[in-house]
Amino acid sequence: DPSLAHPDRPPSPVNVTVTQLKANSATVSWDVPEGDVVIGYAILQQRQDGQMQRFIREVNTTNRACVLWDLAEDADYIIQVQSIGLYGESQASKRVHFRTLKETDRLPSNSSNQGDITMEGLDKDRQLQTGEIIIIVAVLLMWAAVIALFCRQYDIIKDNDSSNNKEKTKPSSEHSTPERPSGGLLRSKKKSPSVNIIEV
Repeated sequence: DPSLAHPDRPPSPVNVTVTQLKANSATVSWDVPEGDVVIGYAILQQRQDGQMQRFIREVNTTNRACVLWDLAEDADYIIQVQSIGLYGESQASKRVHFRTLKETDRLPSNSSNQGDITMEGLDKDRQLQTGEIIIIVAVLLMWAAVIALFCRQYDIIKDNDSSNNKEKTKPSSEHSTPERPSGGLLRSKKKSPSVNIIEV
């Protein structure tokens, strides 16, 4: 009798469900009847239109759930789960059908309450706007820093100018000394430019 060939094969998984449904991923979970030694699982995942089929197999694990990744958005899928025992695999579970969400319908994974789907669809735009605002703020801060630096430099230059002017307002005998020829030239240019023309 072929049914007695593997008497220790585990029974099929039960309560196969799909949760955390998103546009490109979903989580499948199941239960294993008590008292059977199960060392792993195998999942057959296929698109209903037959375009893609995937076989996931994992042993040496007690997991009762698996994340299905890289799914197409807004597509129909069928999955079946098998338990792997010490002496073989169980029969496949009942076929479970699910459909992935559209990208715009995807709800953020951290929100437990049901948000407004239309608002959630604007998440991308909101993120872009936030990014743009950050860039604008950074540019404004940079300009503020540049202006502040310029003002500081300008104040330093003004301070230097005023200190130079103070030095220049000292008694005129200092300007006539050979130590400060530039001061003397500047003064002579201001007072009598015609003298310079005659000299040339």
